[in-house]
Amino acid sequence: MSRIDEHFHLYFAALDRAGQHDRCFLCRRTPADVKHFFGFDENGIALDAARYGLEDVVLMATDIMSYRGERPICAVCQINVDAIGILDEEAIVRRIYEQMATRREELWPEHPGPSIEG
Repeated sequence: MSRIDEHFHLYFAALDRAGQHDRCFLCRRTPADVKHFFGFDENGIALDAARYGLEDVVLMATDIMSYRGERPICAVCQINVDAIGILDEEAIVRRIYEQMATRREELWPEHPGPSIEG
């Protein structure tokens, strides 16, 4: 199988797993959103190339989304997960997820009061 065939196979298989939604499973960004986040247009060309004197800087499609996992994920979320791991904050993320899943009303009250720290 050629690289292009492999890429399309991974892409369409991921879309099948994700219900035909080409967006990050975690943050819901589309590939175009991810490119824009990193300062590139939809064609992968740097938006401010002339301003910063950038030459021959092009963002490749494979640099923004991964279709190899159970669901598509974007480079922004991967960087965030990498940072959480480097900072050894996985336990905090689990606690925040638990708060979001089970204590939504406390996090988003109708009439906000003081925040809970700790």
